Amino acid sequence: MAADPELRWFKSSYSGGSGTECVECAYVARGALIRDSKCNGGPILNVRPQAWLRFVDSVRHGLQQAS
Repeated sequence: MAADPELRWFKSSYSGGSGTECVECAYVARGALIRDSKCNGGPILNVRPQAWLRFVDSVRHGLQQAS
């Protein structure tokens, strides 16, 4: 899947400051897209809405337990 120049990509607020371990996401009608921020012309993962919501919920829940 080629990157659409009109997509609004964003980085996680939990990404490291060094710029070496970051992913970017973009929301689309059928879920979310994920790519490596260092290779924005590279492969893009397309994640269905239910899977994306479960992933985000799991991350939030896991972070709350760790603190």
